[in-house]
Amino acid sequence: MTSRRILLAAAGSLPLAAPALAQAPWPNRPVRVIVGFPPGGSLDVMTRLACEQMQARLGQPFVVETRSGASGNIGAEALARAAPDGYTLGTVSMHNLLINPLLFRQLPYNAERDFAWISAMWDLPNVAVVPAQHVPARTLAEFVTWAKARPQGISYGSSGVGTTIHLSGAYLMAQAGIRSEHVTFRGAAQTIPAMLGGDIQIAVDNLASYVSVIQEGRMRALAVTTPERWPGLPDVPTMAESGFAGLSYGPWHLWAGPAALPREVAERLSQEIRAAFANPALQQRAIGMGARLLGTTPAQLAERLARERPIWAEMVRISGAQPE
Repeated sequence: MTSRRILLAAAGSLPLAAPALAQAPWPNRPVRVIVGFPPGGSLDVMTRLACEQMQARLGQPFVVETRSGASGNIGAEALARAAPDGYTLGTVSMHNLLINPLLFRQLPYNAERDFAWISAMWDLPNVAVVPAQHVPARTLAEFVTWAKARPQGISYGSSGVGTTIHLSGAYLMAQAGIRSEHVTFRGAAQTIPAMLGGDIQIAVDNLASYVSVIQEGRMRALAVTTPERWPGLPDVPTMAESGFAGLSYGPWHLWAGPAALPREVAERLSQEIRAAFANPALQQRAIGMGARLLGTTPAQLAERLARERPIWAEMVRISGAQPE
């Protein structure tokens, strides 16, 4: 009888064992982090930097998986369709959430419903730059005066229609009333030689690509698209200081998961990101790479996305970019 009672008691305890194991603290195995842009690019590099920090803090590997293509939409779709168990996360460009929905007639994900927000990741400033040899302006106001005096107008470069570089340039030209032509390139590696050769007079491009030519004096930085002056360029005013408050926005990236990601996972990762990014040495390392590290709560991230959505929609409208 005693043996029978022991067996029944043991059997009765078995259903409780599985849930206890299922509720092991997150993370208890490697975490996959999807990046929707090619290896070696800014998002890939900064994601790997962040994953190093998360691996050290949480004790599990954070493994970067590249799913590039279609302006980041392939990676965003892979993240949206992943199992919401906390073991597939992603670093996503704001472009995929705020601009691509306006440029693609059909997207394989819903930018507002298919993701769980975790934290902002980092800001990348755009900077208005001119070739020193061909453009005499030393301030944005001087550039506007100089450009308006040119009968044929000017040309501005970007890495493609609908990029923040294109939208920022188009917005600046429209607000300043400058006659202009938009010329597209594959990236800054092509835009810079065109500017140095005098074919392009200005670009509002990612600062990270122009640091060296600015330091060499071959390019002149006129204004940055950040709310405050950039630490690496303390003498360069912001767009707002230069009279263009509507251009205080630039590209940035964020951490997200599939829509049904457990709230406790999002909150835990957000907390760890904020703690890691508060490290001054890490901040300085990022600034040297042309980025400013951010860390927010999921609610703060959602609020930023909602706040900027109509701003980028207006910039797309002004640019004349049409959905594909």
